[in-house]
Amino acid sequence: MHSVLSARFTLALLLAVACAAPRLTTRPSAAAAIPNDTPAVPSSARTHPFDEYAGQYAATDNADMVISIYADSGRQWMQPTDNPRFELVAAGSDTFDVPMIKHRLAFLRDAAGRVTGVRVRSGDFDHPVAPRISDRPIVVRFVAMTRTDTMIPMRDGTRLHTVIVAPSAPAGPLPIMLQRTPYGVAHWDAMGVNVALRSLVADGSGGYIFVFQDIRGRFGSEGHFEMMRPPRETQAAGARPAVDESTDAWDTIDWLVHHVPRSNGRVGIRGVSYDGWLATMALRGAHPALRAASPQAPVGDLWQGDDFFHNGAFRLSYGYEFATMLESSNEMSEAKLGGEGDAYDWYLRLGSLTALDSLVQGRLPTWTAFVEHPSYDAYWRARDVRPQINRPGDRRVPTLVVGGRWDQEDPLGPLVTYAALERGDSLHMNALVLGPWHHGQWSMGSARRLGALNWKTETGRIFRDSVEAPWFAHWLKDTPAPALPEALVYRSGDDRWDRLPRWPAPAAGMRPLFLRDNNALAFEAPRDAASASDRYLSDPSNPVPYRARPIKETFGEGMPGWWSWLAEDQRFVVDRPDVLHWQTAPLAEDVTVTGDVVAKLFASTTGRDADWVVKLIDVYPDHGLGADSAMADYQLMLAADILRGRYRRSPDRPMPVAPGAVEPYTLTLRGVDHTFRRGHRIMVQVQSSWFPLYDRNPQTWVANIFTARASDFRPATHRVYRSARYPSRLELPIVAR
Repeated sequence: MHSVLSARFTLALLLAVACAAPRLTTRPSAAAAIPNDTPAVPSSARTHPFDEYAGQYAATDNADMVISIYADSGRQWMQPTDNPRFELVAAGSDTFDVPMIKHRLAFLRDAAGRVTGVRVRSGDFDHPVAPRISDRPIVVRFVAMTRTDTMIPMRDGTRLHTVIVAPSAPAGPLPIMLQRTPYGVAHWDAMGVNVALRSLVADGSGGYIFVFQDIRGRFGSEGHFEMMRPPRETQAAGARPAVDESTDAWDTIDWLVHHVPRSNGRVGIRGVSYDGWLATMALRGAHPALRAASPQAPVGDLWQGDDFFHNGAFRLSYGYEFATMLESSNEMSEAKLGGEGDAYDWYLRLGSLTALDSLVQGRLPTWTAFVEHPSYDAYWRARDVRPQINRPGDRRVPTLVVGGRWDQEDPLGPLVTYAALERGDSLHMNALVLGPWHHGQWSMGSARRLGALNWKTETGRIFRDSVEAPWFAHWLKDTPAPALPEALVYRSGDDRWDRLPRWPAPAAGMRPLFLRDNNALAFEAPRDAASASDRYLSDPSNPVPYRARPIKETFGEGMPGWWSWLAEDQRFVVDRPDVLHWQTAPLAEDVTVTGDVVAKLFASTTGRDADWVVKLIDVYPDHGLGADSAMADYQLMLAADILRGRYRRSPDRPMPVAPGAVEPYTLTLRGVDHTFRRGHRIMVQVQSSWFPLYDRNPQTWVANIFTARASDFRPATHRVYRSARYPSRLELPIVAR
């Protein structure tokens, strides 16, 4: 739920990567790198002595970064991709300092004296040489803007801090682009808007009046903050509040259209993560001026598949650290784990969740809710967006829902938000984009890569320039409609965008892929005796890590690993005896899977409860089959999820498991669009812990795992059956090629 565009961190991140030295890879032409800007040396620089350095330099350790060097108006500048320009000051022969970010550039020459590259020094660290790839720099002209701070009154008298950043000299009335957030808005200014929202600023039709607002109880706003505040009508009649996020959005929009000068009276709302959920809430009883909304990576259901629980399994490290970050104060607070090194060790040393509860000491309301509401009760149902939007009487607002196929925080939210808005959408005002992204990755940078994966195209920039910007311009400024399908989904394996009539796409049929003996996976059903199974010992004192160790805190220093772990090579658990795997022979032809994969396990345990983690994996060929050497034998996780066994029959009525009883467990792996290429293998992994992202199951029966004692955690032997009577399998929505 933590937005990568959360205000105070965005610009700092951009500046931090500004001088990384990118690696040369397949990249667009200079003109395509930033299509709305000027790939040329300014006229004032053409006869400047500095011109011998002018051009583009490709950072060799960051495929997203090109550094442009040029002279303009008698001064020298460096401008990295998606960044403001920084002035250069001569420091010696072929050497320049960058005072604003305390870097030094040293230009390199070949034997003929031509400038061929630049080395960037940050403190005592020299980045790899960035080779010169063009003598024509990309010059980005920022739009002059004016910032205004105001306090907007809500219907109950609470005032919300709001920042308005508007073009200083607009050509005419402009629509308002609103973003509401719990992450703080004080950092937004002309530079921040020009950098982070470049595609909207330079959309070719004048841009927008940008408005950013602290939600109630956060940063500069008055009132009390409540995590994912539920709608008013879901609360008990006697204690029903007068306000919720929908009313605050309505009141904000109403004030803006009546008080902001040079507005055309239309408002769009967008946001990523928590901000995306706030955009969803604005659709409830939408204000007449709200003409377009884009919930991006929005929360959909906090218990069934987004931030805090997945099918009853508690997301321990994320849940604790996120609640600490938002509820320790009215600003941002980073969770500090005791000791150095590995969060896995820190959480394991704590033992049961009662130790963490003692550490919290009632300071975090959301943690208290975790403890008091472990099952899917009224508390969590009130925060399920599906019944809250697209209600009878709600005015339809054109909506662009956006999600990432490797979203590590809110994978369910975009899918259920889109599905809820599809009800009765006869005018086709609802659209979906699913890209090859982690949480919010599309919102800045090129999104050319995800961990080790290289899409060889700038998927993030394509979305911002060719989808989001023209979509908003159409609904808010009456520009021509972009040629978008109902669902635009990136198909990995084929590495291309699918234009689909709906999501999930029509499939040729659900084809079962069975677990077989000798670790085999096959489309032919097993004929083995009923007892045929594979077993492993699940020990709560030695849980399976969810990503390669050491594991850092979720946020702060640990963010890079957190962003990409869902695409991490799964070979890091291959030697663990408590991780079972089955795989096909090398495929004789391509197999394309599009839609929701359903895992149907038959399993037993010697305990009274168990967690079941199922992963769908593409195993890349080895060197002998001509694979890219960087991806040889790579095990790419395409979809995975976890089910807490006590909720196998009902999310709100936990039931113990009878020791030794063979029970069915069904788990849906959502949002797959992938082609397993010829020569690759399909693999399934099954395990019973995913730590410390998910808490450990004691494997004994306790009424509430949050109150389990250390002595309740015991090893248990689990069996996964693969027989004619108990045919464990994955049901794949396979489409014709």
